[in-house]
Amino acid sequence: MKIVLFGDQRVGIWQGDQVVDANRAAAKLLVEKRGARNGEIDAAEAAPPDLNSFIAAGRRALDLAREAAEYAISSGVGEPVVYRHDAVKLHAPWLRGNRIACAGANFALHLAGIRAANEGKELNVDEVRRQSRDGGPWGFWKVPDAVKGADDDVRYPARATLFDYEGEAAVIIGQPARDVSAARARDYFWGVTLVNDWSIRNDMGQGRPMSFNLPKVFDDSTSMGPCILVDDFDPQNIPVRTTVNGQVRQDYNTDQMTWSFAEFLELLSRDFTFQPGDVISGGTGAGTAMDSSRPGPDGQRSTAMYLKPGDVVEVSSPNIGVLRNRIVSKEGTR
Repeated sequence: MKIVLFGDQRVGIWQGDQVVDANRAAAKLLVEKRGARNGEIDAAEAAPPDLNSFIAAGRRALDLAREAAEYAISSGVGEPVVYRHDAVKLHAPWLRGNRIACAGANFALHLAGIRAANEGKELNVDEVRRQSRDGGPWGFWKVPDAVKGADDDVRYPARATLFDYEGEAAVIIGQPARDVSAARARDYFWGVTLVNDWSIRNDMGQGRPMSFNLPKVFDDSTSMGPCILVDDFDPQNIPVRTTVNGQVRQDYNTDQMTWSFAEFLELLSRDFTFQPGDVISGGTGAGTAMDSSRPGPDGQRSTAMYLKPGDVVEVSSPNIGVLRNRIVSKEGTR
């Protein structure tokens, strides 16, 4: 089942070419099939319109939403319960305040490419992965005020001269999670979605143990969507493909992650509580502009693969859909 946010940030069920308002469909079903006297009140608790509350409601909300969506569609009801998919605006499946943890250098082939570009020689990928495991996982937090959704424009940062894409898969946390072992982590993963971790590759800042991580934190630095896939998914078997203007740049699977989503939740939940709706993004595979660009005979690295205004980037996965964004100039800067 595909969960979306649409309209005024309401939870929807995306089925084929239709989007069903989960809360309103639940109210309809509760009154018409179960004889509820106060369908809207009951639905507000059982299948809330707010994403975080809907996630926190757990299995009950998902089961009711699925049944209600099927009932609404079969009943032939229209708006404001059932909409044509092409008639609604889908937002990023994320609410302001939800935390986004991002794994760093978590795919050995991607990391090997970066090191090869910097060191001038190709490296053994298995050895790079072993070194990464020995060194331990790392990453960073994103603190956006807003997250871009599918078909939203992304502004080219004014301080960027090398702007890059990172197509990723991410898990959505479904219940409060603190001190969770990797063995129990799967119980806390409510769904999976796609993320584009937009990255500034110039102006990387000083190499300090702790920094504000400015190359990863700026307006429009994160896109997410188009939906959250729930129920039948394996977070360690999500195919991800990224294209730029139709050209395939990345094509990988989360089974290649150096550190699994479960291991990251174990690490990050020590003395820290994740809340429903928080996100862990698994890192990116090989094929970014940074790991694919090698120095030429003159020692200069080509900039041809980096993004420019007008480029269209698509991150996709068969069961999740396509996260499409167009790069636009920041007003007054380019």
